[in-house]
Amino acid sequence: KGGALEDSRLIAGVAFKKTFSYAGFEMQPKKYKNPKLALLNVELELKAEKENAEVRLDKVEEYQQIVDAEWDILYDKLDKIV
Repeated sequence: KGGALEDSRLIAGVAFKKTFSYAGFEMQPKKYKNPKLALLNVELELKAEKENAEVRLDKVEEYQQIVDAEWDILYDKLDKIV
């Protein structure tokens, strides 16, 4: 179980090793000065359907609408956090 908010503390100089691999990663900055961090206990990713689902689309625009709806869900979560 997690602790209380009062149990949180700032530890200067701690880094976590994380391997990132995505398109355009090489172009992203590798260092940040005075970053602001937020530790969240909410998932910022979409859950896969529990049941097998098949979606058939006739147009690329229909696929884009699905992708846009997924991003809207994520942005809504972020708006509630901020």
